[in-house]
Order: sequence, then C-alpha cells, then structure tokens
Amino acid sequence: MQRMLFFGMKATISIALLYFAFRLVNFGTLQERLTQLDFKWMAAALITLAIQIVLASLRWQQIADACGSKLKRTRALHYTLIGSFFNQVLPSTVGGDAARMWLMARGTRNWKSAIYSVLIDRVAGLIWLALLVLVCLPWSLALIQNPIGRTALILIGVGSVAGPLALFALTHAGRTWFDHWRFTRHLAEVAAIVWKVILTVRVGGTIGVISITIHLMNIVVAWFCAKAIGSPLNLLHALLLIPPVILIAAIPVSIAGWGVREGAMVAAFTFAGLPDSDALVISVLFGAGTFVIGALGGLAWILSGERVEIATWRDGAPPAAP
Repeated sequence: MQRMLFFGMKATISIALLYFAFRLVNFGTLQERLTQLDFKWMAAALITLAIQIVLASLRWQQIADACGSKLKRTRALHYTLIGSFFNQVLPSTVGGDAARMWLMARGTRNWKSAIYSVLIDRVAGLIWLALLVLVCLPWSLALIQNPIGRTALILIGVGSVAGPLALFALTHAGRTWFDHWRFTRHLAEVAAIVWKVILTVRVGGTIGVISITIHLMNIVVAWFCAKAIGSPLNLLHALLLIPPVILIAAIPVSIAGWGVREGAMVAAFTFAGLPDSDALVISVLFGAGTFVIGALGGLAWILSGERVEIATWRDGAPPAAP
C-alpha cells in the first residue's frame, strides 16, 4: 500500500507539473512546431540515446570492477538496457537502479558489490554533470540576465558540487562517529569508494571521460530535438541550458523526470530569451526518446526471461540472492 501511495504521489506531481508547463506556453506556436517535425533528426536523437546506453554500461562495468566484482561487458549492457525500462515505469531512476542491483546480484551472488557499484555509478554521473554545470557557469550567467534565473543557476551549480564535497569531508573527518550506525557506516564506505574511484588516474579518468561524453550526448540529443522542430536553439545554448535542466530532473520527485524536466526547460528557455513553447516540445521529444529506448529495454527483459523482484524488498534490505 505504501508503495502504491508513493507511486501515486509521484504520478500526481508529474501530471501537475506538466499541466503548469503547458499552461505557460503558446499553443498556437506549439502546434506549428509539431507540424514541422522532421523525423530524420528524431532518428538521429534515438541513435544517440542508444549509444548512451552502451557508454553507461561501460562506465558501470568499470565501477563494478573497482568494487571487486567482475561484471562482463555484455551483462552490463544487458542489465543497463533493462534498467532503462524500469526507469520509465517506476518513480524517478530508483526503479532502474534497483533492477540493476537485483540482476547483478543474481549473477555475481554479491549484494554488497551490486548495491555499491550502482550507487557509485549514479553518484559519479551526477558529480561530473555538476562539474560541467559549474565549468559553464560564467558563460551561462552571461546568457541569462534575469536575476532570479542567475541566482537559481548559481545555487544549482555550486550547491550540486558542494554537496558531494561536504559528504566526503564529513565522512572522513567524522569516520569514527559514522561507524556507530549501520546506515552511516555504509554511507561513509560508499563515499570513500566514490572518491577513490574518481581520483584514481586510470579508472577515474575513464569514468570521467565516459561521463562527460554521456552528458555531452544529452546536449546533442536536445539539439537534435530542436532541429527536428526548427527551433533556433543552437549547440552553444544547448550546452549552457540543458545540463542544469537534467540535473534538476534527476531530483526523485516525479516519474522518469516527467514534469520536472519540462518545467525546468521552460524556465531555462524563458530566462535565456528563447521561445518557451520550443522548450516544452524539445523536452517532451527528449522524454519520448528515452521512453522508446526504455521500451526496447522492456522487450530485452521479456525476451531474456530475467526476474526482477524489486517489490520483495523490505525495510530497505534486498532479498537473499538465489
């Protein structure tokens, strides 16, 4: 019952945010953009999103190795593709991450490595996204002149980097205190592995390159969606506006980021002086592209016959691997 209420709450948030996003745009312009849809650009966006899945699986495989668990590349790709399906049908990215944990643990019989590797994969991706936002901040502030938009951008850029740094400092300075409780002990251990992985030249460098490439590909996907509707959004604008939007959409308050992403995209375009109706269409097309890739993941899951028993988790503890 609690899970159904949780899902219902996030579905309500997604619907409400989508409703407000649609209320802010000009429907005449929206309809005009949709009639101009060029499917060649959308095909390019789908191909790019598919390549992202491959890169994401390679990053996870590298992290799993660093956690002491050998995960074959084919298995990593298979599990990542299935995880993309659960990302679309369960709240935020939690469902996809839980699916990857379950599938990896079934294969390796090591729950700790499975959980740690997925958590570290998620954190590493967000850290590199936050760094990209921070590096682009001077140019983003030059593009956005609105005081509210500039303040929000600074808070997003600085805050998203300060959070992991504060956690790292706290877990190291107060490691004895963190060891008193099971949850904080695991949190400190994950934080230590995250920084060890990131700061290791070979593994950390590989993860960094893959992460930045994935985020740049998200920018290109958004640009492809813009080209598909004839929007004036150029690659430079996309570089400055899309990463903060994706960072905001990662907040787990809606289903697959729907509603949050659209609202953030409309706000970003408005602050940058770009058509808000274009922002909404681009965001919806971006989400539709990820949904298509997720559907392919669902097909891969059905054909594989894999079981994913996320619903059997109790009190935050996974069931024993068979």
